[in-house]
Amino acid sequence: MFLPAAALSQTTSRTPWGDPDLQGVWNNGTVTPLERPAQFASKEFLTEAEAAQYEQDMISRANVDNRDGVPTEADVSKAYNEVWWEHGSKVVATRRTSIVYDPPNGKVPPLTPAAQARAKRLAAARDKADNPDTWTDMTVRDRCIIYRPLPNLPTNNNNNFQIVQGPGYVAILQEEIHETRIIPLDGSPHLPSNVRQWLGDARGHWEGDVLVVDTTNFTDETDFRGAGANLHLVERYRRAAADRIDYEFTVEDATTWTRPWSGAYTFRQNSGLLYEYACHEGNYALKHILEIARDAEKHAK
Repeated sequence: MFLPAAALSQTTSRTPWGDPDLQGVWNNGTVTPLERPAQFASKEFLTEAEAAQYEQDMISRANVDNRDGVPTEADVSKAYNEVWWEHGSKVVATRRTSIVYDPPNGKVPPLTPAAQARAKRLAAARDKADNPDTWTDMTVRDRCIIYRPLPNLPTNNNNNFQIVQGPGYVAILQEEIHETRIIPLDGSPHLPSNVRQWLGDARGHWEGDVLVVDTTNFTDETDFRGAGANLHLVERYRRAAADRIDYEFTVEDATTWTRPWSGAYTFRQNSGLLYEYACHEGNYALKHILEIARDAEKHAK
């Protein structure tokens, strides 16, 4: 499903030890939605003209500086102005109408009955996080452990990553909240099933010029759209041009979805630096959230 790759010379596309070179700072921001909008029905790809118009429309619609003219609460709640968001830099590079391409309808498959019940419990847990008893009631994002689970779906901002390679390893640093994936390429087996990690246990190998990363051993706390410990993720990275990495993923969890599903988007080269996102577990905000919750309980009695 990869797009055609532009030709790259051996000197620009290879590391000194001969692996395809994925190194650099990259951004995966896009206005392409996860699921296909109803307006596109069964249309998987846009024409170039349609993609340009769709991109323009989406960027304009998302611009939070388009104020309503009246200082209402809804207007103020838009919070950060446009300079904080990446709307202007998000492109429909693949011309896809959705990130999801399998199933062919561009939709995430339905949740299993067990996953639906689990989703209700998670919703209750999120309500609890609004008035937590302890730090364990908070999400891993609030605790500054990880920003978003794998696979990394594009969001409104902070979509930057840095890829660094060494013989036998690939490391991927995510800007927010500064977690790093260390991916060995030595053919070693996955960790024992009783060992669980925030970002799972990744193992990579090359299939021609494509880096294939197989990740298992997730925890139940790193929830990806309802999936946790049973999630199996396979990713494919290909340097398609000097300024582009094509990316595909397939997720599988029979306890969560009725079938596996796949998505695709691109990483565009970012000429800037990757700055520190200074969030850390045990931050002052977490302490104050708990203090405020206790104070609210005291005054409610």
